[in-house]
Amino acid sequence: MYIKRNYGFLMTLNWSKRPLVIGTAYSFFLCLLSFIFNKGLYLPWSPIGVIGLAVAFYLGFKNNSSYDRTWEARKIWGSIVNNSRTFGAAVVAFVKGKRDEEVKKELIYRHIAWLTALQHQLRLSRPWEHQENRLNRLYAPNADAKYQQQLEAALAPYISEEELKSLESVANKATQLLKIQAIRLQELKNHYYFDDFRHMEFHRLIQTFYDGQGKSERIKNFPFPRQYASTALWMTFLFSGLVPLGLIDIFRNTNGFVFWLSPFISGLIIWVFFLMEKIGDYSENPFEGTYNDVPITNIARAIEIDMRQMIDDENIPPAVADENGFLM
Repeated sequence: MYIKRNYGFLMTLNWSKRPLVIGTAYSFFLCLLSFIFNKGLYLPWSPIGVIGLAVAFYLGFKNNSSYDRTWEARKIWGSIVNNSRTFGAAVVAFVKGKRDEEVKKELIYRHIAWLTALQHQLRLSRPWEHQENRLNRLYAPNADAKYQQQLEAALAPYISEEELKSLESVANKATQLLKIQAIRLQELKNHYYFDDFRHMEFHRLIQTFYDGQGKSERIKNFPFPRQYASTALWMTFLFSGLVPLGLIDIFRNTNGFVFWLSPFISGLIIWVFFLMEKIGDYSENPFEGTYNDVPITNIARAIEIDMRQMIDDENIPPAVADENGFLM
């Protein structure tokens, strides 16, 4: 997620320059052919403008739908923040008994382990996601041996070695960590660390964490329907292929250098449409491990800081700092 006030123009141009360069070159080639053949290579602009209007409406639909996925993902993690703080406060207030400080730390740390496992799982790549811009230095792209080592190293500070070993063979470690947390809460209730009413409140919070995880996994594992995404792309290609021919129709009766402005204007129009398409394309998958993600690493670290401060823990890590204006 970019946190500065605006993307710089050069940054935006560098990210999307290919359609501008190729579109301008293509338009210049058609203008050159039209000039050589006495300006005979053109199409009426009116029907091309109608196609452009349809493409613009379709891109608007796609971008709105893509933004909804990103905003929903942010709301889901906002609820995880609120429920995690509630869980931490409940642990501190409700748990009473022998070794209660140790028990509080165990519960808080296991919850942080769940957050860690969940964010790693959400960063795993899917076939429909972008692969070229992933931050591979932070997350392995697939559930390979390197990924398992990264995840185990990240979980090791928060759960026991025995617990970590029990997670080796399971497919969804985050799910199993919440299960272990639920079983442990039942054990603590049986040993009178809290009463039935407080135990039910703990279980309600576990349910909210499963809800947040399930909603995140739904966005992660169900892509923006490919028929909509693909149609937007091919319609943009079609319109971009026709734009230079339509502008030649407009500029063909001009004199001198004005005619040669046509390829540059065509390239600019093509760039604008592909830029809109690309923005929607990169908003579809808010957990894919690129710079436009919902910053779940930063959010999880903020939760960890809050919860560990509740139990007066030591060696609390700092908040995640942005890197060139980007938070992950």
